[in-house]
Formats: sequence, C-alpha cells, structure tokens
Amino acid sequence: MKDALGSPQSMLLLGGTSEIGLATAKALVSRRTRTVVLAGRRPAALEAPVEELRALGAERVEVLAFDADDTASHADFVARAFTACGDIDVALLAFGVLGDQRSAEDAPEQAVALLRTNLVGAASLGLHVAQHLRRQGHGTLAVLSSVAGERARRSNFVYGSSKAGMDAFFEGLGDSLVGSGANVLLVRPGFVHTKMTAGLDPPPFSTTPEKVAEVIVKAIESGAERAWAPPQLRYLMSAVRHLPRSLFRRIEV
Repeated sequence: MKDALGSPQSMLLLGGTSEIGLATAKALVSRRTRTVVLAGRRPAALEAPVEELRALGAERVEVLAFDADDTASHADFVARAFTACGDIDVALLAFGVLGDQRSAEDAPEQAVALLRTNLVGAASLGLHVAQHLRRQGHGTLAVLSSVAGERARRSNFVYGSSKAGMDAFFEGLGDSLVGSGANVLLVRPGFVHTKMTAGLDPPPFSTTPEKVAEVIVKAIESGAERAWAPPQLRYLMSAVRHLPRSLFRRIEV
C-alpha cells in the first residue's frame, strides 16, 4: 500500500533495462519505495541496477526473466511477480522497440514484430497485471506510451501506430478498473535522450529519462490518469491533433 504521504512501497518494472524505467525506480526508492522487482529478457544485465537500487535504500530487489513476445507465458510470469513481491503498488510497463521505419516498410515482417512487442505484448501483460491489481484492491499500472501515438507521422507511422493502439487499449483498461481501487496511468513522453534514440536529431522539447521519471512519480502520487513529459507537450500535441490533414502532410516530421 502507499504510505501516509502517498508514496508507493513496492514496484514491478516490466522492462528492467529501460532507462526511463530505471530512472523512475531510482526516484521512487529515493523517496520511500522499499521493494522492487526488475523484470527483463536478460536478467544478467540487471545486476548493476540491482546494486544501485540497494545503495539508494531498497530493502528488497528481485530479478525475474520475462519475454514480452511470449504471451503464453505472461499469466505465470505475472503470478510469480506478485508472489515475489506480495502486493504491488506500482507496475511500470516500460519495454518497447523503436524500430526503423524504412526497414519496416521494406520488410513487413519487421513491422509485425514491432507491433507484436509494443502492442500485443503490452496488452497481454497489462491485462494480467490489471487482474491482480483488481483483486488486491489498489495499485497503479503505469504505461509508457509516446506522443508519437497521438497522431501517426509519415516518418514513423509503424512505431506511432503501435503507441496509438496502446493509448486506446490502456485508456479502456483504465476505465474498466474504475471503482476497483486500482488505476491506469498513461504516460506520453516526447523525444527522450536514451540509447534507443542515440544518433537521431532531437526535436524541440526533448528531455531526459530523469525528467520523465519526475513526471511519472508526481502523476503516480497524485492519482493522475495521463501525463505528458515534458508537460507542455500536452498543449502542443492538442494543436497537432487538430491540424487539417492536408496541412499536416506538408510538415516534415
């Protein structure tokens, strides 16, 4: 359960090597979170983050292996995560792939693989986590989407469509949890300086994992359902969504 100041005591990070996810875990542990479960495809890669979280004050850090694409394993994996942790106050879904737009158009199987990970895998895990949160009667499922999902752009419509699907899915899942004590927080970052975006030209309002983590922590503690990082993107993307399509096509984005 959250403590008297609204800070979560336990966290499950789905995508344990995610720079945004780890920045969020560190921010929460620096406050009052004491139990963290890091889940990733390569558990050996999580040894350093485990030590960092312990050094910051985490009393218990568990590591679990999971595969976002192996949906048949998700029910058992989520059950093991909740067994390892007991009640989970925050589950942060932070895995995903950016892919390459040109390659995805030339080789459609690459587009399918991206959609399978970002949308199908996320939806499967989200449903299983939501079942457990509903049963325990509290908790936040925080989901890293992207402003790329608010309107598909020519330059990355495969990735953008996966995030648009996530937005629709998790907004509906959040509605289904109303009255249960649990909730969904949908986080829409803009361009974030990470290994995934290395080499790309940063647009205006680009940010860092640590800044996104600050937004996530504040949204979790306030019980928000949506958050943009940085916050001013909320207003910029509202304008972008309402541009006439003929005009939107002329913008090189």
